[in-house]
Order: sequence, then structure tokens, then C-alpha cells
Amino acid sequence: MPDAPLNPAVAEVRLAVRTALAALPDRPATVIVALSGGADSLALAAATAFEARAAGIRAFSVTVDHRLQDGSDRIAAEASKKALGLGIGALVQAVTVSATTDGPEADARAARYAALRGIAQREDAPVLLGHTLDDQAETVLLGLARGSGAGSLQGMAPVRTDDDGVRWIRPLLGVRRTTTRAACAAEGLEPWDDPHNADPRYLRVRARERVLPVLEAELGPGIAEALARTAEQLREDAEAFDEMIHETIEDIVEHAEAGISVSAAALAANPAALRNRIIRLVVQSEFGVGLTRRQTVEVARLVTDWAGQGPIDLPGCTAARRGGRIVFAAR
Repeated sequence: MPDAPLNPAVAEVRLAVRTALAALPDRPATVIVALSGGADSLALAAATAFEARAAGIRAFSVTVDHRLQDGSDRIAAEASKKALGLGIGALVQAVTVSATTDGPEADARAARYAALRGIAQREDAPVLLGHTLDDQAETVLLGLARGSGAGSLQGMAPVRTDDDGVRWIRPLLGVRRTTTRAACAAEGLEPWDDPHNADPRYLRVRARERVLPVLEAELGPGIAEALARTAEQLREDAEAFDEMIHETIEDIVEHAEAGISVSAAALAANPAALRNRIIRLVVQSEFGVGLTRRQTVEVARLVTDWAGQGPIDLPGCTAARRGGRIVFAAR
């Protein structure tokens, strides 16, 4: 008898993983799947198990136990057991979440990424994350609500290499959440539903459960896809801007005592969007801090609206006009 046709949802998720792996400039010997046990990461793990086996790549999952909920060790063990059932290795990593002013969600994320980063560096392997098109749409919507600029509206990158050399890959950014659930059902995989994902105390949950459905109902279907397209277009624009900046910056930047300086005339000759990006990039590269929109504009006024104003206090540094240059100096 002929084989039964492959379930469309399973086929879509597998194709997304296959495409992501094929797009890498070098084929890794090992890939890591960040597995929470939820539908998105479970569907990703199943597809990765299939595609990695076909490509001769070793794959294993890492489940981070944040130890923030009763029974979290049991939930992590169950996720690990499912990964083993898929034919890939599995590791559970318990972490301690340190409380900061960023809030519990951000604190848990920081601890999770730190754990994944350490394992990825040890294994010299990229990490596959289960973020979907819906997650991307929520990220863009929240960035828009905060007025945090084009950087936030770019959403999550499909592939990103961080400062520690770890490569983060999101194969499912073009796949809907309903598809990952359908893929799990088709493969007989029962996902775990994190109660935090339905807790309205979290801003992202309110965007998911309340705001996006209203937009879909009032403006018509396709809002999530439109938001994801917006992110993709803005990333393309950002890449073009970054290329222009790197071509420009070598000619206008000089090292200064305890910092760095930029030609005011060169900044003035550039359009505002490019000028502001140069300012942010210089500060980020030299002092490791990001500037807000307001701070960036204040620095730009040293170029465009110079009236003898004094130094500007910025995170980790100061900016001042000295002659024909803007000098950024460590505090």
C-alpha cells in the first residue's frame, strides 16, 4: 500500500526547518533545540529530529527549568522524555532566576538565554528557537505601542549571531501558532500549556488574547501576517542603513582621550535618520550602552542646533562639542 500523505502542518514545519538549516553558510555538526514542552518548541523539536537525521546532523534538546512554578522539574522531565521519544538527545538545565527591575518575565528570559548560551558555546552549535509568526506579530505590536522606534519594530531576526559568537535561529517565524499545534496533534505529541501564557498580568498575553483578536475582528483577517511583513521590511531597511553607516563611519570617527569623537560637519551632511544611527552606533560600540530616542536627539542638537550648550550626560558617558567634533567620553 502507498504511504499515507504527510500531514500539511507537519510538512510546513519540516520545510521551515529544512530551509533554515540549508540557508546556513556552513552546515553545523550539531544543533540544539530550545524545548519548553509547549506546542511551538515541541513541533520544532519533532521537525528538527526528522530534518537533522536526514542531513546527518546531531540534534539534541535543552529544556531550561526556571524553578518558578511548583512541579517545574516534572514538566521539564516530561519535555525531555518527549525529545528522547523523537530520537534526539535531551538535557534538562535548572537555573536560578535573579530578580531585577526588568520584571519576572525578562528575568526568566535572561536566565534561560544564559543557560542556552553556555551549552551552545560548549557544543559549538547553533540554537533553534520556536518563535512563530504570531510571536513576531506580538513583538511588533508591543514595539509600536511603546513608540520604541524602528529597531523594535524589526521584531526578531530569523538568524542572529550574538557578541559571544552564539548563533540563534528561528525557523518558524513564517509559521502560525495554529500550525504548530496541528503538527503536534498529527504526530501524537501532547504539548504542555504554560499557565503564564494565559496570565493577563503579562503585557504580551494581553496583546495576544485581547488586542490582536480585536484588530482582526475590526480591520479584517491578516493582521498578524501584516505585522510580520512590516518587521521583515524594516530589517531589510536596517541592513541597508547599517551598510551605509559602516562605509561612512571609518572616515568620520577618531579616538579621543577616554573615548571617541565624530566629525560634526560629517554628521550634519547626513540625513537625520543616518545621523541618529551613527550616534547610536558609536555609543553602543564604544561604551556598550543603548541610547533612547530623546538622548539621541539631544546629542544630534550639538550638530544641528549648536548654541554653546554644555556636555550632555548619557548612560556611561558624556557627549560634548569641542571645535568641529562631537566628543564622547567615559564618565
